[in-house]
Amino acid sequence: MPRFEPKNPDYLKVATATFERQQAMRALGISIARLEPGEVDLSMPYSADFTQQNGFVHAGIITAGLDSACGIAAFTLMPQGSDVLTVEFKTNLLAPAKGDRFAFRAHVVKPGRTLTVCEARALAETGGVETLIATMTGTLMALPRRG
Repeated sequence: MPRFEPKNPDYLKVATATFERQQAMRALGISIARLEPGEVDLSMPYSADFTQQNGFVHAGIITAGLDSACGIAAFTLMPQGSDVLTVEFKTNLLAPAKGDRFAFRAHVVKPGRTLTVCEARALAETGGVETLIATMTGTLMALPRRG
């Protein structure tokens, strides 16, 4: 995986603050586990509140975690004064989302001036063993901050 240089020297502080303003991530109990230029790992504990009819974590919850991971990974490489907005994603659901914890790991494939392409993986952890449950390819847009 290539190493990227952030355009914003304060990328860590700004990306963390942006993530913390996401009320949806707070409601889901998702937190940042690791953050580097062009990469992020998010973590979420299992909650029965987010399951579907078979007891698996709902695909919409998994997709939300993947989307946010792609967004934050992309955001770490965007210029100062930018916001980030998802413009497209594709998710592959590979296995039922069952586990004690879930990880959402994203990395930038190609940063651009306006559009950045990311890939992410969702993993379920049970007893220290991780299982790949979903993947995402996403396109994120650098949006000039208003006001």
